[in-house]
Amino acid sequence: MKIAIVLFFLLTTAGRGVAQDPAPREVLVVPSIDPLKYAGTWYEIARLPNRFEDDCIGDVTATYTVDGDEFIVVNRCRKENNEFVEAEGRARKAVQNGPNTKLKVRFAPAFLSFLPFVWGDYWIIDVAADYRYAVVGDPDRKYLWVLSRTKTLDEATLAGILERIRIQGYDPRALVMTPQQEQG
Repeated sequence: MKIAIVLFFLLTTAGRGVAQDPAPREVLVVPSIDPLKYAGTWYEIARLPNRFEDDCIGDVTATYTVDGDEFIVVNRCRKENNEFVEAEGRARKAVQNGPNTKLKVRFAPAFLSFLPFVWGDYWIIDVAADYRYAVVGDPDRKYLWVLSRTKTLDEATLAGILERIRIQGYDPRALVMTPQQEQG
């Protein structure tokens, strides 16, 4: 009987660490956004490292302009030689009848837009009621951006954001803070 209990325990826990957290659930998005309130310039406060911004050393912004059911997106950053580079793209709903917080974005030329792999996931997972900050991620948790309408966020607001992204399964310790020049 003891052997049967031990075997049952081993079989039901095989492959799982005793203290291991359950697999992360799906990344949750906010129910909806007002596109006109979301439009405008956002300052990058922090991000998960990504190949798109390898050459960016600071002053990263994203500017959104409403264009029908889509956004025109202009990302801008300062490189090490103090020159700014820009990339223009488009963002649209990922699923026509889905929430307007699950978007697909592309920075490839328009003539390539028929190719699915030129579109990346852009999920709005947190946004302030007054649109003073937003957090954007993806369903695989490989990308994450903390955005603000100002070049800095107060510590309490940032701490709340970091806790909410941790709950979503992101590792806040992996974030890189983005230097922004002083306002003024």
